[in-house]
Amino acid sequence: MIVAKDGKPLFSQAYGMADREKKIPNQLGTQFRIGSMNKMFTAVAVLQLVQAGKIKLSDPLGKYLPDYANKDVAAKVTIHQLLTHTGGTGDFFGPEFDTHRLELRTLQDYVKLYEKRAPAFEPGSRWEYSNYGFLLLGVVVEKVSGQSYYDYVREHVYKPAGMNSTDSLPESEAVPSRSIGYTKEDGSTEWKPNTDTLPWRGTSAGGGYSTVEDLLRFANALQNHKLLDAEHTDLLVTGKVDTPRGKYAYGFQDSTEGGVRCFGHGGGAPGMNGDLMICPASGYVIAVLANLDPPAAQRVSEFIGGRLPAP
Repeated sequence: MIVAKDGKPLFSQAYGMADREKKIPNQLGTQFRIGSMNKMFTAVAVLQLVQAGKIKLSDPLGKYLPDYANKDVAAKVTIHQLLTHTGGTGDFFGPEFDTHRLELRTLQDYVKLYEKRAPAFEPGSRWEYSNYGFLLLGVVVEKVSGQSYYDYVREHVYKPAGMNSTDSLPESEAVPSRSIGYTKEDGSTEWKPNTDTLPWRGTSAGGGYSTVEDLLRFANALQNHKLLDAEHTDLLVTGKVDTPRGKYAYGFQDSTEGGVRCFGHGGGAPGMNGDLMICPASGYVIAVLANLDPPAAQRVSEFIGGRLPAP
């Protein structure tokens, strides 16, 4: 975990084990799977292409994916709705994902499996968290940029931010500093590796890995306008729709507690949990990652966040 003020760490410490069998401890440079925190990087990528005039937020998905099978989704769901989870595009986790988990190797593989599905509700009518919506945004980035999603975020998000330990390489590739995730979510009383639950590789919806130091670099790059200009940074992180936990912006949660506004995103799945909180008025950033079930990291970030001095 890291707590920073005005871009510089005030407190940083690692706890627990990265590999229990080999007795390898977690360190500040340990790479943890970050679940849905990838959505922040995907949203930055989309807004970069908006800033460049290559994507319009009001455009329907079908403008960028003209061959998309469900014409209702293609015609009605906008980029804005995908970014705010208001398009009705649903999830991709469930029985079908479990059956095809290791066959889903590209973003297009997910599209082939789910593109015939109708919207879960009238696009724009309400908020419902949608992993598949952010998967589709990754495909839009690929179509517009001419690069794979993974190459695009490496070049345009991670590199300018100085994030050298963040990526979404396939689980089959060795990543020396990547921790093993441990879960009890199968009803076990003992911590077990989460290997059998993991996708083949992370996607634009989540599942990559990072370090707390890289997340601080990302927060600093965002606030120093190394990724987007001031106008598009504000557009990215300013809440648009109400959710059970504050407002949702574009790939960022935007909430105010105790008079302090913070934005960021969490991520959680069996054996992984993380949270990034960026509080611009007070200058604080909190980044916490854990290789345990939720809410291991979010409990820590919320505890710290509730005790930071107000600006």
